Amino acid sequence: METKHYNVFVIGSGIAGQTAAEICAKNGLSVAIADKQAFGGTCAIRGCDPKKVLLQFADLMQKTEQLKGLGIKKVPEISWKHIQKFQKQFTKKVPKHTEDDLTSLNIDLYHQSPKFISENEIEVEGKRVSADKFVIASGLTPRKLKFKGAEHLKISDAIFKLKKVPKSATFIGSGYVGMEFCYLLSTLGCKVTMIDRGSQALSQFDSFLVEKLVASMSEKGVEFIFNAEITSVEKLRKNYRISYIKNDKKKTLKSNIVFNTSGRVPATELLDLENANIKNDESGIIVNDFLVNETNKNVFACGDVSSKSLPLTPLSGLQGYIVGNNIVKENSKEFSNPLVPSVVFTHPNLATVGYSEEEAKKRYKNIIVFKGDVSNWYNAKKANEKLYAYKIIANKRTNEIVGAHLLSLQANETINIFTIAINNKMTTDAFKKMIFTYPSYASDLKSMFKDS
Repeated sequence: METKHYNVFVIGSGIAGQTAAEICAKNGLSVAIADKQAFGGTCAIRGCDPKKVLLQFADLMQKTEQLKGLGIKKVPEISWKHIQKFQKQFTKKVPKHTEDDLTSLNIDLYHQSPKFISENEIEVEGKRVSADKFVIASGLTPRKLKFKGAEHLKISDAIFKLKKVPKSATFIGSGYVGMEFCYLLSTLGCKVTMIDRGSQALSQFDSFLVEKLVASMSEKGVEFIFNAEITSVEKLRKNYRISYIKNDKKKTLKSNIVFNTSGRVPATELLDLENANIKNDESGIIVNDFLVNETNKNVFACGDVSSKSLPLTPLSGLQGYIVGNNIVKENSKEFSNPLVPSVVFTHPNLATVGYSEEEAKKRYKNIIVFKGDVSNWYNAKKANEKLYAYKIIANKRTNEIVGAHLLSLQANETINIFTIAINNKMTTDAFKKMIFTYPSYASDLKSMFKDS
């Protein structure tokens, strides 16, 4: 078998892989890129972007429901068919545009997941390919669940293909993906059940705010079942029967559709990494600060599959930039985790940046915690919004803000103000001197610095 050779071979066509490939190609290196799915990556095709298109209709329904009788006579009817058609306007063209952009840089494209056969060779599309450098940017893949009937579970991608809103749906796993789609479907009229083996939804977010969000969603009809272990999913004629154990008792429920939202793991299973001496574990491909693999120095990893990443598109782009530059000029760019805000696009939004209260207590001798339920503030009352709360953490010795956690209609935007404040080591006193537009959710932030 003849071997094709490249300077750089990239695995994965999301923002991380694209960025690294483009930098290398523009610097005169021969480059190829492979992906077993449509080119463009998760975020643009089956993740963040289309999800936000759908969620805005849930937001509209939620807002008009809150204002019903206060000026709104009737909650609008939605056309799921037209919503899905609109969503596809944002995703349908992505693969071709991505391929055209890469091809214009003379990058060769392969439409299959490759397998390593040695430290510098792979097999892909029935061809043997060697490269000086490999970039693994294969992202994450849904975690496989192993109980009886797990093959009946759908993943979140399926929501973008639903022809109608189901009458009932069950989500297994209450991470941010599960919670966001739980909010979407429940607001559009679906009876939703959320099951989790843990004791709390959104375990990486502040419990003070998560409890309020869960209570609010429960009041609106979502059933949460925590500390439950799924034992089986059985396909019936029209529904699925989910069996689980809670408090040592066997229970069942029926649902039109069941989603596995238990989390995602590094997408490395198909790559045969052991053949190339590529060290990896549950965190992904193990890399140093230059994003080079510890055991195979000709392998880089960037984006969600890297051991030094988080599942966030801006971070993937940054890592792809670092990898591309380090291939062009060895060790020219070093990665250090930036301060990254994170948002759950439920209603309201739940956002966080910096340290949690628990993390701050471990890091600093003394901290100040500002927290409160401020659903009686003007911005909440004018929207007839029942939920508005916050928690802000400061280092008591320096008075610097070190963490912020918000639950509000505008938390996805206002958390960015705290990101800037923490990055610039701003004190609470300096923050309170800032002037923001009024009346806005930003203007509320200064009033949050009151002892709980």
